[in-house]
Amino acid sequence: MDKHGGGADLCPACRELVDYARARLARCPFGRRKPTCSRCPIHCYQSAMRERIRDVMRVAGRRLLLARPLLALGHLLDALRPCPDRRPLKR
Repeated sequence: MDKHGGGADLCPACRELVDYARARLARCPFGRRKPTCSRCPIHCYQSAMRERIRDVMRVAGRRLLLARPLLALGHLLDALRPCPDRRPLKR
């Protein structure tokens, strides 16, 4: 696995989802201020891809609590942060 969890042993469908998510995050106008996707005022994922992410997180989210508790806690804390205003940062 690489340092971001997108292992080389992924099936083609999962690899496509990881690549799609990384591309969207790289172009996020909020940059490091980006809230969790569920609280973001800009929905940058296509609805079909958003549903695929939800499906993955239903399983992976629970496993993350056991495998990487600090990372899971960080994600939960991110969800509590207030959303930035709709004016994104300029890059």
